[in-house]
Amino acid sequence: MSGARKTEDLVEHLRAALPPERRPELEAVEGLEVLLRRHLTAARTRWPTPSLSDERFVRYLAARLPAGKVSEVMRVLRAEDLYLACACASGEPTALEDFERHILRHLPARLARLSPSMRQEVLQVVRERLLVANGDTPPRIASYGGRGPLLSWVGIVAARISGELMDRDTHLQLVAESPEELARHLSPRDPECALLREDARRLLAESLRRAVSVLSEQERTLLSLHHLHGFTLDRLTRMYGGSRSGIARRVAATRKQLLERVRLELAPRLKHDVLALESLLGLLGSRLELSLKGLLD
Repeated sequence: MSGARKTEDLVEHLRAALPPERRPELEAVEGLEVLLRRHLTAARTRWPTPSLSDERFVRYLAARLPAGKVSEVMRVLRAEDLYLACACASGEPTALEDFERHILRHLPARLARLSPSMRQEVLQVVRERLLVANGDTPPRIASYGGRGPLLSWVGIVAARISGELMDRDTHLQLVAESPEELARHLSPRDPECALLREDARRLLAESLRRAVSVLSEQERTLLSLHHLHGFTLDRLTRMYGGSRSGIARRVAATRKQLLERVRLELAPRLKHDVLALESLLGLLGSRLELSLKGLLD
């Protein structure tokens, strides 16, 4: 009897954590109560020492269920990995130890082309970025959604950090980037994107490349300096002249123009899958928004 009560409580926790308009989605998931309990049991079997209550984990899961895809995600959920990520995001000491022993220890083999000192630096930056909160911003591991292996997700983060560190040690030539190069740097860098189906990633990359190719050289240079080289609005204003607000409007207008062209590229190819279209556009838009965050205030 108590076991049945616990299973029912999990569904209630999940329902309570979702906005009212999304709660009907749960009714479409057959055997949701049993499925939730199975996920939680498997997670606790794999990671017995972190102490997370039922409610805490289920609410954490609810925040990472994309609208309209609850049933799909629940079937493929990497619950064990999400449980560890939840505990790490909460700063659980035993979870951080498990993360070090079972996740980070595999990274050096994936970074074999780097020097030993560079590998150690990458590992340290991974620890800082993923496990350390920044003010009111939670540790970045909280952005892991459980839809792919945690080790693969962390490996993607490590590979991008290694690229950043190598770029740091290389003299950057501040010239207009080719459309292909700029498109590569503007592509979404959220590891969840790298876990999308290959055809979706390829479609997004192709559409972005074509959209960038029709920008003027001046527009591409502006995006390159801002997104790739990290120029602030103040520095761009000194380069281009005029006012800071004027530069901010130019950056925002170029960004809007680029996203609209990507939409025009994608729309004919995804006309029968509006959800996929909006998902890819949202992924790209959130990446560009992050780059502009704090600069257009």
